[in-house]
Amino acid sequence: MTHSDPDLAQATHISARLADFAKDFTLEAVPIAVRQRATHLMLDALGIALASTQWDFSRVALNGLRELAGVGGDVPVIGHGLKLPLRDAVIMNALLIHGLDYDDTHPSGVIHATTSVLPAAFGLATRNGASGAALLAAYVLGMETATRLGAAARGGFHQIGFHPTGLIGTFGCTFAASHLLGLPAQALVNAQGIALSVASGSLECLEDGAWTKRFHPGWAGAAGITAAVMAKNGFVGPGAAYEGRFGLYASHLGPLLSQCDLGMITDGLGIVWETSNVAVKPVPACHFTHAFADAAGILSKQWDGSEIERIVAKVPTGAMKAVCEPVENKLRPANAYEAQFSVPYSIATGLRYGRFSLDALETGAWTDPETLALASKVLCVPDPDADFPRYFGGEVTLELADGRRLSHAEPVNRGAPGRPISNEDVIIKYYENAMRAVDRSRADHILNAVLGIEQGTAAELSQLLGVQARREK
Repeated sequence: MTHSDPDLAQATHISARLADFAKDFTLEAVPIAVRQRATHLMLDALGIALASTQWDFSRVALNGLRELAGVGGDVPVIGHGLKLPLRDAVIMNALLIHGLDYDDTHPSGVIHATTSVLPAAFGLATRNGASGAALLAAYVLGMETATRLGAAARGGFHQIGFHPTGLIGTFGCTFAASHLLGLPAQALVNAQGIALSVASGSLECLEDGAWTKRFHPGWAGAAGITAAVMAKNGFVGPGAAYEGRFGLYASHLGPLLSQCDLGMITDGLGIVWETSNVAVKPVPACHFTHAFADAAGILSKQWDGSEIERIVAKVPTGAMKAVCEPVENKLRPANAYEAQFSVPYSIATGLRYGRFSLDALETGAWTDPETLALASKVLCVPDPDADFPRYFGGEVTLELADGRRLSHAEPVNRGAPGRPISNEDVIIKYYENAMRAVDRSRADHILNAVLGIEQGTAAELSQLLGVQARREK
């Protein structure tokens, strides 16, 4: 090969190799266990979406999107009894899945892939009258690509301040949409290049608890669908979307480019199924806080109420910015979102109640004086030896006034490889969430439709999900 041969040069690009995999992708090639896990990940996400209908952020977002959309639409908004145009519905449904920060995470990619890929696949499959099997195939393809693209950065996007769920999620959604549209290889390459120019997601929201993070996965879905449809119609995108001089990793990571492993994007593709490595959340908060909430919950059974002088939290160095800084915001959250990204609040909640549930997101919880008094005693210290981002571990030590020390470490967080949340556990979590908004009968119908999606259609599922949920707040 010589550099003067552009066709051969392009064939070596990562986007071309991914396109070659995607153009021949079929659901039959996916092992049954992976397909079953995928349906349970979908179920988990949809249960969370139903729970989110009870929160103010969902109503505010819907008001804005309805104003933009005008009259009419063909894709249902989950639990709201109305339809919006495709891209608006994708944005809204993704916001419902991600809004409570209870959705799944791929540990190596540090990305919430389902929350962007599923609404994009569901929306386009619904509008185009696709089968349930086609919807599932698009979802798995989007998951497999997004998780690998995130993992290649080795946690770098968070360090720079980009949110992989929005940024990298765009590419996963592009693949999901491209599959449903039947794009050939060259159009798939173009679609990835187009996605490079529309992918986004800033973590500045973590500084003050702003709502914009909730918006990222839906924007990724809308952007991915846009990229795929433009490519389908012949629009040309750059070929080196990932490794190019101004490609994804160089343009977004700067000096951290050197730590990337771009080989992770295609290594084992179609053999090792990253969908199976996605971690289901047992706690409705940032995944980096789970080990601390769990450790504190365990310590709550040992702590006899004696005066605490100080609480020391050993936090993986790579997670400090997200859940320990700025210190003032983490010690006294100003809203539920700040509470979800606070190690001190997670520890205080675990100590008081034994667990961190959706109840911890109520205003009365994160403003409670007793909880805040405990949170004020927490000192976060970096733990450079933590196996991060493979695991989101942590250790909590209570230093009591009488000189005793109570410690518990969770080096491997629940839901991570080695400590998976089972499919049975997912079903329990689904009912707990879904039944905040719908009765048991409807929850049963949705569960059966999702777990049996290969035998159903996207339209049948959308009809079940689109029914107005009850409102209790």
